[in-house]
Amino acid sequence: MVTTFADRLRIVPEFKSSEHERIKELMFGRLERRLARWEPEQVELEVSVKDRDTSKQRMALECWISGEAKIVATSTESDLMRGVVEVRDDLWRQIDKMITKRESARKR
Repeated sequence: MVTTFADRLRIVPEFKSSEHERIKELMFGRLERRLARWEPEQVELEVSVKDRDTSKQRMALECWISGEAKIVATSTESDLMRGVVEVRDDLWRQIDKMITKRESARKR
């Protein structure tokens, strides 16, 4: 069985099971392309939401990549699925920044 990055995503219980497929659809594609330099087994992801359906709602997407510091992307978007897109895009930017920084250091 081939493991995908979507298989490496843990979705915490605050999300309804009926939301899991939509979350994975929104999360991957663009993000999967950014993670392609690693094997799925080298990456762990977890999406969580605190204070769901309140004005204090906060979503986090944590990413552990083998050999790298943990990356945390966050969103305070009140719409749950827009929050998923925000944390995905924030994580993408942070990974891009990490890669650019590493490549710049190698060129010196």
